[in-house]
Amino acid sequence: MNSTPPKTSCDEAVFSSLFESHSKGLFNYLYYKYGANLNPDDRVQEAFVKLWQNCGKVSPKNAKGFLYKVANNNSLNELAHLKVVHKYAPSRSKYTTNEDPQFEMETQEFSQKLEKSIANLTESQRVAFLLNRIEGKKHREIAELLGISTKTVEKRIYGALKKLRNEIKEL
Repeated sequence: MNSTPPKTSCDEAVFSSLFESHSKGLFNYLYYKYGANLNPDDRVQEAFVKLWQNCGKVSPKNAKGFLYKVANNNSLNELAHLKVVHKYAPSRSKYTTNEDPQFEMETQEFSQKLEKSIANLTESQRVAFLLNRIEGKKHREIAELLGISTKTVEKRIYGALKKLRNEIKEL
């Protein structure tokens, strides 16, 4: 009777498989939830380092939840740190470009409207909307990722679209 030991997260092949299957989704989740300013690449890498350090404690089936929790907590810690940094940072001057001033102004206004409108969405609407529209994930995939029903995802995305259309007439 030859039995093989169960696979753990410490097994390099299992760890590599976990990285391949979860790194992109984790990056996108962090990017859509917190934006690019919190360096989602770094948060993903830190989460996988933490998984490797705790590989004996975290089974492969629980690894996804562990990674998302660690990355989310790291992002929240970084956000708190950045708030302190920005509070004491000197103001910066705007740079100039060679673009047509009218075009640049219109582009900047639209970008500000869009960012403001997306920021005004509830966090749940914003995450569901960006995962669907930007990442192209299906409602079922978003539901699994967020741990909610497909109908809830549909409701969040529909609500987000309705708010964005009301706030930005150009859409």
